[in-house]
Amino acid sequence: MINIKIGDKARLSKTISDEDVKLFASISGDFNPLHLDENFAKKTRFGKRIVHGLLTASLISALLGTKLPGPGSIYLSQTLFFLKPVYVGDTITAEVEVIDIDKEHKKVKLKTTCYNQNEVEVIKGEAILLLE
Repeated sequence: MINIKIGDKARLSKTISDEDVKLFASISGDFNPLHLDENFAKKTRFGKRIVHGLLTASLISALLGTKLPGPGSIYLSQTLFFLKPVYVGDTITAEVEVIDIDKEHKKVKLKTTCYNQNEVEVIKGEAILLLE
């Protein structure tokens, strides 16, 4: 089993570009104009285009699969609470923290959080992963 303990943390940061949003729309099929059309987005409560919530949350998946718990771990569940919008050009930092370990079933629970460049929490939740 992977050598981890309660309190272990990892972080990953990425600046979300216009190209990232367009690629995500193409892959996911989510062409909501709120993400892609500046004129449409200007008329919404956000005043400008926002990044797909699941594009932002995908940074959590990347972090879990590459750093903590890392390669070989399998996503079993994830809760997500979208707290604030993410805009094109924002730098998002995903952070995970081990909060529970079930050695018998080889599972780990992690607190998952995403912050923007101003350290404003934009997503929070919890993930459960199966360890190799």
